[in-house]
Amino acid sequence: MPESLIVEVWGKPAGIVLKEGNTFRFHAFARPFSELDGTEFNTLGHARLAAARLQPMADCRPQA
Repeated sequence: MPESLIVEVWGKPAGIVLKEGNTFRFHAFARPFSELDGTEFNTLGHARLAAARLQPMADCRPQA
């Protein structure tokens, strides 16, 4: 059975990653992370980095 891990970007959930053998498969919770849905990564860190690139910190700041 695959191991699942939650991926957060700037403190908000982006999706889960399932460890399948030597790879990590991303499953998105919502946009903009759905672009990564089903993508395989070599490491959990690569999955987190890819998700963070889709939502820069500036997009997470409250609007004044």
